[in-house]
Amino acid sequence: MSGAAATTAAPPRGAATVNAEQAGLRVEEVLDRLAASGDREVAMAAEELVRVLMDFYGAGLARIVGLLDAPAAKAPAGAPLAGLLGDELVSSLLVLHDLHPEDTATRIARALDSVRNHPVEIVDFDEANGTLRLRSSGGGGCGCPSTGAAVQPAVEDALACYAPEVTKVELESAARSPEPALLQITTGPPTGTPVRGPASAKAL
Repeated sequence: MSGAAATTAAPPRGAATVNAEQAGLRVEEVLDRLAASGDREVAMAAEELVRVLMDFYGAGLARIVGLLDAPAAKAPAGAPLAGLLGDELVSSLLVLHDLHPEDTATRIARALDSVRNHPVEIVDFDEANGTLRLRSSGGGGCGCPSTGAAVQPAVEDALACYAPEVTKVELESAARSPEPALLQITTGPPTGTPVRGPASAKAL
């Protein structure tokens, strides 16, 4: 066995040997069969589906090439894989095909890290029903409803890319700090001024 063959990496889990030409012919065959069925709307919908998928995967491949060509990826300590895993589009493709090397908890953390302008902390994640409980940890402290309304969709969009296992997000408001007690300040006599009692008042 040659050295090159011995060092060849095994195909990733879930991957199958795919011939691009055969796959293309298969797609054309299916589209032709749908067109021959006489249902024009179905045939048009199938063609649209193929175009959408081509655009999706084409954008993913372009993003991968761009990230790998970035100066940071070329550096010895650049860790090209880290750059790919941190990209929403590439990460969603890897998750879609069960090729993402990180576990669910790590990907949830990545998703939340990608929305740093809406800081939240994890309370609990129920793997059985896909519910993720979060608590807002923003520094605003105003408790405004608009803050939660902005956080929820941003977090859900990020999780859809990095961790689609999360099917429901429950966001709790941050606990409000107790308001400090008001210190009542009264105006007293100037320093050094004697306080007149009854006796001194009579003397006047």
